Amino acid sequence: MANLKSSQKDVRRTTRRTARNVAVKSRLKTLGKKVAELASANSPELKAAARSYIAALDKAVKIKLIHANKAARHKAQVAKIAKI
Repeated sequence: MANLKSSQKDVRRTTRRTARNVAVKSRLKTLGKKVAELASANSPELKAAARSYIAALDKAVKIKLIHANKAARHKAQVAKIAKI
């Protein structure tokens, strides 16, 4: 356990941030799987799912959770699949 007051605060902050990051990354994976599943089923909901996935990628880039080039790569693949 940290001894300094500021170090204790850093531990609390890191815990909160880690929980948020895990939740966001999990959501990204879930949305990506949903898009892939709808693409293979040739479903009409594919475009809506693709848009929500792209929005989630943009938000993850904004908080610097994933690299911008990785998001761009995923967005290009989804746009290609969903024909957006």
